[in-house]
Amino acid sequence: MNRSLGFIALLFTFYSATAQKISYNVTFPNITHHEAQIDVTVTGATQNQLLFRMSRSSPGRYATHEFGKNVYDVKGFDQAGKPLSVLRVDGDVYQVNTSNGFAKVRYTLFANYPDGTYAGVDQNSIQLNMPAAFMWVKELENAPMDVTFNLPEGKKWTFATQLKPTEKVNVFTAPNLQYFMDSPVKIGSLVIKSWNLTNPDKKSYEFRLALEVDSNDSLITTFAAKIKKITQEAQAIYGEFPAFDYGKYTFLASINPYVKGDGMEHRNSTMIALPTQFDGSNNLLGVFSHEFFHAWNVERIRPKSLEPFNYEKSNMSRELWFAEGFTQYYGELLLKRGDFVTVEDFANGLLTGLVNTKENTPGAKRISPADASCMAVFVDAGVAVDKTNYPNTYTSYYPYGASIALALELELLNRKLTLDDYMKAVWLKLGKTENVYVIPDLQAVLESVTGDKAFAAGFFRKYIYGHESYDYAPLLQKAGFFLKKQFEGQAWIGNVRYKENSELVISANTTIGTPLYKGGVDIDDQILKLDGKSVKKEADIKAILDAHKPGDEIELEFLHRKDVILGMIKLAENPKLIVVPNEKADLPLGDGALAIRKRWIESKVK
Repeated sequence: MNRSLGFIALLFTFYSATAQKISYNVTFPNITHHEAQIDVTVTGATQNQLLFRMSRSSPGRYATHEFGKNVYDVKGFDQAGKPLSVLRVDGDVYQVNTSNGFAKVRYTLFANYPDGTYAGVDQNSIQLNMPAAFMWVKELENAPMDVTFNLPEGKKWTFATQLKPTEKVNVFTAPNLQYFMDSPVKIGSLVIKSWNLTNPDKKSYEFRLALEVDSNDSLITTFAAKIKKITQEAQAIYGEFPAFDYGKYTFLASINPYVKGDGMEHRNSTMIALPTQFDGSNNLLGVFSHEFFHAWNVERIRPKSLEPFNYEKSNMSRELWFAEGFTQYYGELLLKRGDFVTVEDFANGLLTGLVNTKENTPGAKRISPADASCMAVFVDAGVAVDKTNYPNTYTSYYPYGASIALALELELLNRKLTLDDYMKAVWLKLGKTENVYVIPDLQAVLESVTGDKAFAAGFFRKYIYGHESYDYAPLLQKAGFFLKKQFEGQAWIGNVRYKENSELVISANTTIGTPLYKGGVDIDDQILKLDGKSVKKEADIKAILDAHKPGDEIELEFLHRKDVILGMIKLAENPKLIVVPNEKADLPLGDGALAIRKRWIESKVK
């Protein structure tokens, strides 16, 4: 090709790409009934046909979500406002012919589920998670975007979003689809509290808490100070904040009875919805702590499997035990470091829960954390109507990953290190540089932090790729925590849930290995007699078990459909464990244990 012609062709291609643009215009003509009208206008398109589609997944969610079900009245228009043909080629995909590089699609969105994943349009507030609300154009994923919100007349509402504001009122921009879809918007009578914090390089960042609550300013101010403390404790782990885009990070939070419970992380913000009355208590802090930790872990310390995020399908990742599980661990640890929970609550809550997750859940005994992570495509708010056997085959990668974080923490404390040292090293190697990772990269960092290749390889082989039991007791004791059986010597038939207003009809799968499971009892069966005695309520069963000890064999009678089945079961001991601080167990707490606790669970803010 002639070099000058080639240059001209390249220049034309570049110009065409940069001239392409997507603009959204949002109005609320029927806000009372939770509807919005959205126009998607494409200019500068070089294609004769475009595919407009709704997403089937959302950032921070890994299962499939059918957002297209809430879109209807889809119409197309050319630049003169004349109708364009719209062909629905799939449930959530619409094919539109362009006219001189232009196409406009208008649709109605129904939105009545305000949480961290879906959308809510209401005359009192608007909460938009972008994948649940906005069509996008398959061929123009890299085109810049702008969105204009036309508020209902008389509404003097406030906006909260990580989208970039413009000089125009209520107009925001995003550089491309990935950023746009990762940028939720909250609109309403919001109370904004802000603070500034500085990195070691002297660069300052603004943090904003945008709250939709019914409360007084004093209580909100106090609550914002608690969130500030969490941000400081998180910074202390990594040594710095990420380089937040536009120098800001925003907590978009609705704490009121009118939202649905959820928390969802984003690159420079988080959407939090708590369906309760706001009281400013420490009980509300856990979701803030967890989601903010994600600003490092998952938003920038990013699994290769999630980059770029695919909005057309579920996103499977083998690394969620780390991305979500380690975040779960730190979300709770930060509350202790911030002095929002006591040592006893930390032990009875987080430590007890994680030890039991690893040692006493069937899933953790049969699949690895990496394999549990793969199940997110089914369980992460995914919808299914048929029964599953998850109680016997799956343990959530959230607590499972957190139990591995605890195990690694204890191992590192024993080596005069902490998990903070590991997380900071991961940040510097993989997060700050935004190099996507796979599991072997995490193992390599552990090797570099400990200087022990065999240890790193063994830990990952046994506890990440494998599902071996972990002996928490001796290392917990070095930190002054006593691990014991909570119900030692007590007879037990299994942890059972019963249907409400029923006579002991079992409401969930019985657990593998328990006396009831071995006795052939399962979901929807009704326990009639135990040890020859009729039972009508849980208290009846407890009274019978209290008269026995583990190892005793007793008669069991139960109803399966219309069949009365009689058999024998061997009672077991409840395996549940509990972690107690030494000082609450009448055990000595030496200087060595106090020193470990100081490195582990005390504040790191100087």
